[in-house]
Amino acid sequence: MTDVVAALIWREGRFLACRRPAHKARALLWEFPGGKVDPGETPEQALLRECREELAADLEIGEVYMRVVHAYPDLTVRLTLYHAAIPRGEPQMLEHAELRWVAPRETRGMDFCPADTDILKKLRADYP
Repeated sequence: MTDVVAALIWREGRFLACRRPAHKARALLWEFPGGKVDPGETPEQALLRECREELAADLEIGEVYMRVVHAYPDLTVRLTLYHAAIPRGEPQMLEHAELRWVAPRETRGMDFCPADTDILKKLRADYP
């Protein structure tokens, strides 16, 4: 089981979606920004590190929005999604193929990573 953390970053009724690079597993699928928790890190430390590496952004981390477990063919992830904010500045596209601010209802036509399916259903229900 691989622990993964991600950020649900809101701005004006839309959240930040990131498109995975073409050379990585689950290439060009959309996801929430974040990544794996390294040994010795807390989930919050991992989320701060990942968002600095991927977005050049510092976060304010809030409450957990949702947790899911998903088995991919190559690994099983335990994903924790946190409410978060970028208090200043704009996220930079350092690792992803694309960044997009999307309303939950706009996610229906986007190909997200399978681990995010239940999260997206909840988002569309909570934020119609």
